[in-house]
Amino acid sequence: MFPYLKEAGKAHFQDRHMKKANELLVPWDGKHASHIGLLGVPLSKSSISHSGASFAPQTIRQALSFFSTYSIESGIDLADVMITDYGDIVMHPTDIVESQKRIAETVEQIVSIHPESLWIVLGGDHSVTCPVVSGWKKQKGKIGIIQFDAHHDLRNLEDGGPTNGTPFRRLIEAGVIDGSRLVQIGLRDFSNSRAYTEYGKRCGVTMYTIEEVHRLGIQAIIEASMQTLSDVDAVYVSVDMDVLDQAFAPGCPAIGPGGMDSRTLFHAISMLARYDEVQAMDIVEIDPTIDVRQMTSRLAAWVILQFLKEKKRLS
Repeated sequence: MFPYLKEAGKAHFQDRHMKKANELLVPWDGKHASHIGLLGVPLSKSSISHSGASFAPQTIRQALSFFSTYSIESGIDLADVMITDYGDIVMHPTDIVESQKRIAETVEQIVSIHPESLWIVLGGDHSVTCPVVSGWKKQKGKIGIIQFDAHHDLRNLEDGGPTNGTPFRRLIEAGVIDGSRLVQIGLRDFSNSRAYTEYGKRCGVTMYTIEEVHRLGIQAIIEASMQTLSDVDAVYVSVDMDVLDQAFAPGCPAIGPGGMDSRTLFHAISMLARYDEVQAMDIVEIDPTIDVRQMTSRLAAWVILQFLKEKKRLS
C-alpha cells in the first residue's frame, strides 16, 4: 500500500544489478543445507584480556553487507553461492568450561549431519578453536592446522585454565592433533615467552615469525606449510586477526605494531583455499566494541570472500 515504507532496519538503497555478500547467508531450516556452512561461536569470557569478541559473529555477518559478490580481479561472481547460516551456539552465562563443552558437542553434531560441508566459524576469542577443532576432527581423521597469529597460544593451563592463550596446547595434550601437524604463521616479537617457543619446538610445531614472512614471502611459506601437512586428511585454518598490524586491525584486544599487512593475509587465505584438503576456517579475536568504523570486521568479511572466491574457482 505504501511503496516507500520498508521493514525497520532494511530501508537502505538497493541496486537491481548488484547483490550484496550478506545476501548469500540463508538461515538453516533444520533439514536442508548447502555445501558451505557458517557458525557463530560468541564466547569471550575466556579471554585473558578485556574482550567483547562475543559480539563479533553478528558484526562480521553485518560487515558482509558492505561488499558485493563480484570479484573484478578474477571475474568470479559469488551471486549463486549459498551459505547455510546455522546461527550462534548459546553460551552458558558464567561457566566457561560448560560453554566450551557446548561448542564441541554442537560442532560434532552438525558436522556429523553434513560431513562434506566447508565450514566457516566466527568467534569469539581464540579459546573457541580448541572445542571447535575437537568436534570437527571426529569426522575427519588425521588433521593439520595452519594458525595465523601473533602469539603461540601454547600457554600452560595451571595459571588460568582454558583461556584464549591455551587452545593449541590443549589440542596437543589431548591428542587431538600432533604438534608436528601445527603450523604457526606471523609470530611477532615481544608477544611470546621463551618457554612457550621452546615448548612448541619440543612438540614439533612449525613456526614462522613475521620477519620470516617478509623475508621468505607468504607464497613460499604457504607452499611449505601444505607440504608439512601433506600426510593429513583435512586442514583447518585458524585466523587470529591480531596477526595483523594494529594499523589494519584496531578492533583486536591484543593489538600491536610490526604485524602482517592485510594484503599478505588475503593472499595467504586465497592460496590455502585452492587446496582441497583445506575444509574449515575460523576467524577469531575481534572486539567490535573497540573497533574503528568496523575496520576489523570488514577485514574478516573480506577474508571470507577471498576464501569463497578461490573455492568457487576450484568447483
